Amino acid sequence: MRGEQRGFSLLELLVALFVIVLVTSLVSLNLGSGGRDIELEARVRNLADVAAYALDEAQLTGRDYGLLLGQEVVEGETLYRYAWRERHADGWRPPASGKDVFAEQVLPAGFELQLELEDSVFRERELAGDEDGVRDEEEEERPQVVLYASGETTVGLIDVRRRDDGELLWRVQWDLLGRFSVLPRGEELEDSPGESLEE
Repeated sequence: MRGEQRGFSLLELLVALFVIVLVTSLVSLNLGSGGRDIELEARVRNLADVAAYALDEAQLTGRDYGLLLGQEVVEGETLYRYAWRERHADGWRPPASGKDVFAEQVLPAGFELQLELEDSVFRERELAGDEDGVRDEEEEERPQVVLYASGETTVGLIDVRRRDDGELLWRVQWDLLGRFSVLPRGEELEDSPGESLEE
């Protein structure tokens, strides 16, 4: 003889639903606070990866490529961006091929870029965009970093800092031959390829 089958009471269902909502809220809160950091890391790594690809493209096509850093104000918030350019006879233009790869990227709010090229420091007012951070569409935007068809690049580094306290979060640096490195908090890697080649 089977025992009576008993369903859940309304109170038990409400308690279970409350626990599920509470756990989901806590997980969302944790993911939300780390979401900007994950997005920032993805943008920084994308910059280095696409730069290496652009240098290969420059050598294959015989055309110089460039990295254009800039800023713009969106709803009162200054956002930093980077885009890629290809040199044509009439000036710098967005690359004709690989539009998805060379798509413009925008850093999440709350972070800023600092570009240093061969002992010259370019701060936000020197980045593409006017003093208000608004781009002038009529004026040609010339890239600050050039990846030459000869295989060489403008030597430099980009620091990504938290705007509130200026803390260095990421550094992208590269040498004359376009070897790009992504360094968390600007820390050098212990076993860098250059050191092992010299030994």
